[in-house]
Amino acid sequence: MTTWGLVVETTVGGGERKHTEAQVVAHVTGSRAEAFAELERRARNHVPMHPMSPKRRRLLRAGDGFLLVVDGAWQSFVTRFTVAELLEDSAASPAPKPVVEAPAPPPAAPAAPPGEPAERQAELDADGVPVRPAWLGRTDLT
Repeated sequence: MTTWGLVVETTVGGGERKHTEAQVVAHVTGSRAEAFAELERRARNHVPMHPMSPKRRRLLRAGDGFLLVVDGAWQSFVTRFTVAELLEDSAASPAPKPVVEAPAPPPAAPAAPPGEPAERQAELDADGVPVRPAWLGRTDLT
C-alpha cells in the first residue's frame, strides 16, 4: 500500500522576518483519495497562528492540495496543504530481515590449572561462563 505524507507550509513571522516553514503533519497509508480527504479535513479545521485578528478566511483547492489565505488587518498569511507520496524516509525503521544463524559451537573449556581436575574446570553456567574463574587458585600469579 502507498504511504502519503500530509505537508503543511505556513507563513511565520512578520515584516522582513516573514517566511515559510514546512512540516509533515501526518502519514496516511491507503489510496490518494483517502489521503486527500484527510488533508481536506485538516485544512478546514486549521487555525493558523497569524494573523492574530483575522478579517477574512479563504480555503482554495489547488492541484495536489489546498491553499488557506487569511487576511489580517495589514497583511495576508498563507498556509499551503499538500498531499505527496512518500518515497523514502531515513528515520523509518527498516523492515526486519530474517536472521539465519548457524548454531554456535559450545565454548571450549579453558585448560585446567596445574593440580586442578579437568572436569571441575569445565563447569559452565547457562551463558557459557566458567563457574570457577581460571585464575582462582593459581600460585604463579601474585
